[in-house]
Amino acid sequence: MKLSKIAQRAGTETAFEVLARAKELERRGKEIIHFEIGEPDFDTPQNIKIAGIKAITDNFTHYAPTQGIYELRESVADYISKTRRISVNPEEVIITPGGKDVIFSAALSLLDEGDEALYPNPGYPIYESAIRLTGATPVPIPLLEENDFAFDVNYFRKLITDRTKLIIINSPGNPTGGILSKEALEAISEVAIERDILVLSDEIYSRIIYDGEFFSIASLPGMQERTIILDGFSKTYAMTGWRLGYAVANRDIIEGLKKIAVNSFSCVATFVQMAGIEALTGPQDEVERMRKEYETRRNLIIEGLNKIPGFSTKVPRGAFYAFPNIKKTGMKSKELADYLMNEGGVATLSGTSFGAYGEGYLRFSYATSQEKIKEGLEKVRVAIEKIIK
Repeated sequence: MKLSKIAQRAGTETAFEVLARAKELERRGKEIIHFEIGEPDFDTPQNIKIAGIKAITDNFTHYAPTQGIYELRESVADYISKTRRISVNPEEVIITPGGKDVIFSAALSLLDEGDEALYPNPGYPIYESAIRLTGATPVPIPLLEENDFAFDVNYFRKLITDRTKLIIINSPGNPTGGILSKEALEAISEVAIERDILVLSDEIYSRIIYDGEFFSIASLPGMQERTIILDGFSKTYAMTGWRLGYAVANRDIIEGLKKIAVNSFSCVATFVQMAGIEALTGPQDEVERMRKEYETRRNLIIEGLNKIPGFSTKVPRGAFYAFPNIKKTGMKSKELADYLMNEGGVATLSGTSFGAYGEGYLRFSYATSQEKIKEGLEKVRVAIEKIIK
C-alpha cells in the first residue's frame, strides 16, 4: 500500500516513540527513569474529577455544538479576558480535543501550497509537521542558547517574505523553557501588522512560570484580531488524558477552525467540557501547588545536571523541561540519548527531536518526583563518567 503524499509529509512526536521503547525495556525487566514524556505526574484535582463524574451521571453524554458548549466558551472568554487583559466573547472561542488540534486546524484552515509559515526551532515538532501537511513551507526561527533560547530579532525580520502567512510562537517554550521578552513580542507584532500576517501563539504553559509574569502577544495593540491563542487544560490542571483545549481568535478564523473541526472530531465530549468549566471557575490552589513543586524540581534538576561532566544547563524560566547543552561530551544528541536509555536506564529526548537547531542538547522533563529526579541524575552521572574520564 502506498500512503498519500499528505500522510508521507506528516512528522511525528518522538516523545511517544521513546516512551514506547522505554516501556518495552521495562517489560523485559530493565528499570527506566522517565524524563522523556511531557506529562504532569500529578493527579487531576479532585474537584475537577467530581465535576466530570457528576456530568456523566447527569447525562451530559450526548453531542455538543462543534464550537463547544456555551458555558465553557463563556468561562474561557472570561478567563482569557482577565489573564490577557483583552476583551473576549464566547463567539471568539472554540473548544478542541487538546491543544494539538489547534495547531493542526489552524494550519489546514490558513495555509495553502506555496505559502510559508515561521515556527520556533528547537520547538514542538507538530508545528513543522502541521505546516508540511498543508503543502506549505516551514521556515525555522532559530532559538539560540546565547539568546536565552529567544531569537535574534534582526534575523527574524530577514525570514519574512511575501509568502509568509503565519508565524508560530511558543512562550514559555517546549523544549527550552525559554520565555519571549516583551521586546521580542513587540518586534513580531510590528512585522505582523505591517505585513498583515497572522500569529499562532501557543500559550499552553502560561500558568507554569517561575521568573516574571506571563505576557501574551494578543495583549499588544493591534494584535488581538490577528492572533490565535492556543491554550488548554493538560499541563495546568494535569488533564492530559481528558483531551481538552481551546483556541481564541477573531470570528472569521473561528469559522475556519469550525469547518475543520466538524470534518474531523465533530465535538469534544460534553462531560469533559463540563469538567473544564469547573477547572477554570473552581479553586486554583492545586494549580499553584503544582507550580511550586515544579519550581523545586527545576532547581533540583538544574543543579544536578550542571554537576555532570560535559553538561551545562541554562535555568528555564517556565514549563517543566531542562535543555542541557551536551556538546562537551563529544556525542551527538541522538547517540547520547540512546546511550543513556540502553546503558544508564534513563529515558530522555534528543534535542534533534525538536528540530535541527536542537543538535547538541537533550530534553529532560522534570514532571516527575524529586526522588526520581535524584535517582535519574545519579544514573546519568555514572553513565557519563564511563565515557568521559
